[in-house]
Amino acid sequence: MSKRDVFEYAVLRVVPRVERGECFNAGVLVYCRAKSFVAARTLLDERKLRALDPRADVVGVQAALRAVEGVCCGGEAAGQAAGDDAGRRFRWLIAPRSTVVQPGVVHSGLTADPEAELERLLDLLVR
Repeated sequence: MSKRDVFEYAVLRVVPRVERGECFNAGVLVYCRAKSFVAARTLLDERKLRALDPRADVVGVQAALRAVEGVCCGGEAAGQAAGDDAGRRFRWLIAPRSTVVQPGVVHSGLTADPEAELERLLDLLVR
């Protein structure tokens, strides 16, 4: 059996009208300290977004989701977080915020392959 490491994950939710609190899942954020791995995969369902807010800024929401993916990648795409390690970038991304794209509660598990876990969680929780 392959060595399994602890990982943490949070669902990325889209909350088109924060004052109403209605949301839907649009991505997953995964962090594995043992592998210095942090990544996000997103998938925006525009139909759900328009159902909750017909005037929603689809382009803006897509940009916010891409920004989360960029912070995970590090480098120039991470902006001010570019020099931070994977753990600091993950902690920054899971901090509570009152914006259209919000992280959910952090959960944990064991995995031998964080990248595969990310895809599995995206299939399970978003697609």
